[in-house]
Amino acid sequence: MEQPPRTAAATGDVPAADPDAGRLAVLLDSAFLLLLATSLSRFLSHHPGNPRIPWVLGLSLALALAQPAGSWLAHRRPPAPGRRRRLWPLALVVGLWVVLVLLAPSFAWCAVPLVYTGLRTLPARAAIPLVAALTLLVVVGEIRLPGPVDANLVLLPPAVAALATAVFLYMERQSERQRALITDLRRTRRELAATERREGTLAERQRLAMEIHDTLAQGLSSQQMLLQAADRTWDADPATARTHVRTAADVAARNLAEARRFVHDLAPAELADGRTLDQALRSLAERESAESGLPVRFHLDGAPVPLPAAAQSALLRIAQGALANVREHADASAAALTLSFLGDQAVLDVADDGRGFRPTAGAEAGAGSRPGATGRGHGLPAMRARLRQLGGTLTVESTPGEGTVVSAAIPLEPRREPLEPR
Repeated sequence: MEQPPRTAAATGDVPAADPDAGRLAVLLDSAFLLLLATSLSRFLSHHPGNPRIPWVLGLSLALALAQPAGSWLAHRRPPAPGRRRRLWPLALVVGLWVVLVLLAPSFAWCAVPLVYTGLRTLPARAAIPLVAALTLLVVVGEIRLPGPVDANLVLLPPAVAALATAVFLYMERQSERQRALITDLRRTRRELAATERREGTLAERQRLAMEIHDTLAQGLSSQQMLLQAADRTWDADPATARTHVRTAADVAARNLAEARRFVHDLAPAELADGRTLDQALRSLAERESAESGLPVRFHLDGAPVPLPAAAQSALLRIAQGALANVREHADASAAALTLSFLGDQAVLDVADDGRGFRPTAGAEAGAGSRPGATGRGHGLPAMRARLRQLGGTLTVESTPGEGTVVSAAIPLEPRREPLEPR
């Protein structure tokens, strides 16, 4: 069903008081008082000694007070949203003016400001009959003036009233459309701001999920494996079991440092103290070899170039996640980290000689990175999300029985060549 248009009061967008409306009210009151004074002066000069002079003076004074008072009241105390305007001030002014015109037709032209007041105060279906009645009274007043009847004075008031009413109603409708458009724009702006806040919240949640997966979750998994190994060898080989426990304690200490840096939104611990990405990857390979017993070697290809902190952190987290997958699922005998600088991009390759798997559309999309990864499935999506933020790509190449290669590429900013002197 078509929804009815929302009003400003319904949406909470109550417009502020229009300063131009106050200026227009002052202008109309001034014009009314000027026409009233002119009509009174004409009546007194053309009808000296008329017995109606006291009534005319009293009604003129009452009108001179009632019209500005009504405008002031309407401007000072506007009606609440959804409530009608106060009509008794307009009714009082129109009633006084009608009586005055019946006594002295010279006051007929004071109807011009009243026409605009009626159009501004009443809805169109009530303002148009009022304008017609005022116009008819002006015509009657012109006919009652002494002397020959001028046809122009009879035809001019209806023409002016019709033109003024049509122009005013057209401008009023245009103003209503503009107010509705402004209300829609304000509502759209609020909805857009709310959408941006929701998207920011979701993006932050995704960032938190990736950070937790690449740091705390993998550390806890390593600790679990080490403690399980210690439990199996506790009676048969206490020295080896204690080694596993000490290694698990080191992993816990490192995870604690990561958690503290994670809370403070700092760079990974491996990249602290000004260490470069290749140094951090080399340390990661050595630590992985010592803790898991899986030989991991690191190779640097090409001349290193400075990388943004976000790119270094992303590549390090990808290396950690890929090695965690190798350790838990690949059943590999060796792995290798290769960082290559190829001029226009930096590429990190994580290769293993494990059992491999057959990449499918679900695995490429992140439904599962390796066989047996049930219940996790955050590895590849987290890697792709990190690279997507940096304009990079992730490629997974694997064949059952022949190992796996995970390749992460991040584009580098092109170097600006110095201009040759001319």
